[in-house]
Amino acid sequence: MPMNKSRRYGAAAVAAVATLSLASCGFGGSGGDSGGGDDASTLDLLVPSYSDATKGLWEDVIDGFTKDNPDIKVNLEVQSWDNLEKVISTKVQAGEAPDIYNGGPFAGFVEDELLYPVEEVVSDDVYSDFQDSFLANAEVDGTAYALPMIASARALFVNNDLLSQAGVEAPTDWDSLLDAATKVSGLGGGVAGYGMPLGSEEAQAEAAVWLWGGGGSFGDASEITIDTPENLVGAEQIKKMIDAGATQADPGSTQRSPLMDIFIQGKIGMQVGLPPTVGQIADNNPDLDYSIVPIPTKDGSPFTLGVMDQLMAFENDGDKQEAITKFLDYFYSPEVYVPWVQAEGFLPVTKSGAEELSGEEALKPFLDVLPDAQFYPSTNPKWSAADGAFKSLFGQIQDQPAADVLKQIQDQVDAG
Repeated sequence: MPMNKSRRYGAAAVAAVATLSLASCGFGGSGGDSGGGDDASTLDLLVPSYSDATKGLWEDVIDGFTKDNPDIKVNLEVQSWDNLEKVISTKVQAGEAPDIYNGGPFAGFVEDELLYPVEEVVSDDVYSDFQDSFLANAEVDGTAYALPMIASARALFVNNDLLSQAGVEAPTDWDSLLDAATKVSGLGGGVAGYGMPLGSEEAQAEAAVWLWGGGGSFGDASEITIDTPENLVGAEQIKKMIDAGATQADPGSTQRSPLMDIFIQGKIGMQVGLPPTVGQIADNNPDLDYSIVPIPTKDGSPFTLGVMDQLMAFENDGDKQEAITKFLDYFYSPEVYVPWVQAEGFLPVTKSGAEELSGEEALKPFLDVLPDAQFYPSTNPKWSAADGAFKSLFGQIQDQPAADVLKQIQDQVDAG
């Protein structure tokens, strides 16, 4: 597939791709606004901010919906990803859960019997339009309780100029990645070969890139497995990269977003990025000569980390099911949903959306690798604890034995 072609995207070519910061267990961002309501004709909608545009995009959706449904009011509350899980936890504990929530982990809500099954809050047409793999990733015991909303895949962004100066080509496996990154770092002048963000912002994602790329996994719906021989393979490779000087300084405390800014400035040879990275480059350094290639794995086999955020509907008193269904059916209608996804720069989770965006050059490399996506075990109630353990502990791999770090994460998950 044509994913290793050099591309110099201009702003016009990626007008649909927003600049934003992805973080936490979903895709990240910042914001803040709130409202409240408690009758059957009022829906409370709690969402995270993906970009500076998120609040306005949701307000546009709500305006369009209320024009068609003047008897239903929608109160919008926008929170940063840093605050989101605390806010939703507080609301649920107080018996004030929103009617519709855009978040990441949801299995705990299912365990507490708080959510509507998806089939009860969307029409048959909307339900059948979801990509099968995304819908399966939202199931608990065979029933989907979260509506796939947006997805993202990861790929390796390569600075063609730096690799050319170092006399290397875009890598396809770990051996060629280590060699290329070491030689790019050897160029000096503050250049790093591979950008490795192991800080708390998204340590679980960089860990997955390596641990899964070596044949490991984080488990499944029934068991979280971190401390395994399979995962140790990837963890040891991380240490090999660091010890060889193939990464930036102090990767254990480096956050993904500011590190990607350095890549965009032309000071990093290679770094794993997401679809919105294309828009960030177009906005901040449109002359950067770069390629987007598949993530190198131990043996070169295809792989990408897929991330999916969901919408979920809380049953609460059970008297808003009809209003919720009207809102969700409206949001997922192609004329509303596709522009929303385009504006935030992510991948659609509907079949109709993927078909409509298939011609977007900026998104094509990610749509191409999406069939090989592996996902976090988000349907396991302990995944939230594992996610937090990676964020707080995985960066220590820079200075501690890899096996010790994996054991510490597993112990924290098991204790939780």
